[in-house]
Amino acid sequence: MRPITTTQRRTRLWRRHYLATPATGTAAPARVARDLVAIHATDPASIFLGLRARVADLAVEDVERALYRARSIARIMGMRRTMYVASVDRIPTIHAAASWSLARTERRRNLRLLELGGVPDPEGWLDTVTDETLAALRDLGTATAAELTQAVPGLGLQIEVNQGKKWAGKIGMSSRVLLWLAIVGQVSRAEPRGTWKSTLYRWAPTREWLGLDLDARPEAPEVARAALARAYLGAFGPATFDDLHWWSGWNKTQTRQALEAIEPVEVDLEGSVGLLLGDDLEPTDRPPDAVERDKVVLLPPLDTTTMGWKRRDWYVGELEEHLFDRNGNAGPTVWRNGRIVGGWAQRDDGEVVVRLLVDAGTEVTGAAEREAERLGEWLGEHVVVPRFRTPLERELSG
Repeated sequence: MRPITTTQRRTRLWRRHYLATPATGTAAPARVARDLVAIHATDPASIFLGLRARVADLAVEDVERALYRARSIARIMGMRRTMYVASVDRIPTIHAAASWSLARTERRRNLRLLELGGVPDPEGWLDTVTDETLAALRDLGTATAAELTQAVPGLGLQIEVNQGKKWAGKIGMSSRVLLWLAIVGQVSRAEPRGTWKSTLYRWAPTREWLGLDLDARPEAPEVARAALARAYLGAFGPATFDDLHWWSGWNKTQTRQALEAIEPVEVDLEGSVGLLLGDDLEPTDRPPDAVERDKVVLLPPLDTTTMGWKRRDWYVGELEEHLFDRNGNAGPTVWRNGRIVGGWAQRDDGEVVVRLLVDAGTEVTGAAEREAERLGEWLGEHVVVPRFRTPLERELSG
């Protein structure tokens, strides 16, 4: 097997993920999203901060333009039931390869919830309310859940759960129905109310909003999984079987079949077996120059690069306990030359502070502090609080 060193892997990551050299131009957000397969978007701020780190001179308005006016990128519930932003031309593949299987599970959850709530005919109720919701949304164009509930009274149904327990509460069916319709591809998240950090989305029919007819499912699931596996290895390779299995959320049989379809080449990752596309065996075209090597990049919580592999020791080292929570969710990180060297956080007054966790020298420390200052200026009055708090982020933000 061809050997690929950790240093070569880091150089490949540094360049292919637009960290060494940012993308440029008005089409850059969509190009970056496509080249990274999709951008992790569980935390709305991660979309903006992740693109800022990879696109030169990017403003919040540029991302909003790509999302809501040019609509070259859009949100989709995809791999591992995780929210992503993907280029619109990639969405049908993600939908067929990952989202469609989630839809069956989500529908069963809704039916069980309706049974718990004492609805006499859960199947009939769900079909009727979803049809009425789609009809109302076509009339309104875009609407929030609250606006749709005014037009479709059934969406106002609240179901009590965990009765008699300390954590008893109610689940509103409007969020459940809209989530299911989004997973099956009939509605899409449009521009939110509030700021770019908001999760109070307006909703729109996918066909009218993105020009996609995902109900038709033009790609068979097995074909789409092979295409997605190829895209993943193109962006994240070399990677292991376990990396793809975890990242995709497929079962092992589906992962194995996808790899068999694209026939990757096995490579030696300093003792473990990695996979690369057959036409992508050269790990780097040249070693990093001084500018690439000394550049410092601040990536946001749940960044698509930080969350791209199951096995992270080759770019995280021994820092994982400081920068990830117990469930493996990444906090804000500081990167240099293809590896994580520290973390950052934002305080209540807006100041961005960094801490390097490896001895990188005074020049790199100074570069990290200058980048933190630039990020603070870019954020302005906005304070970003990660959805999942990590030990170092909590310490620095306090």
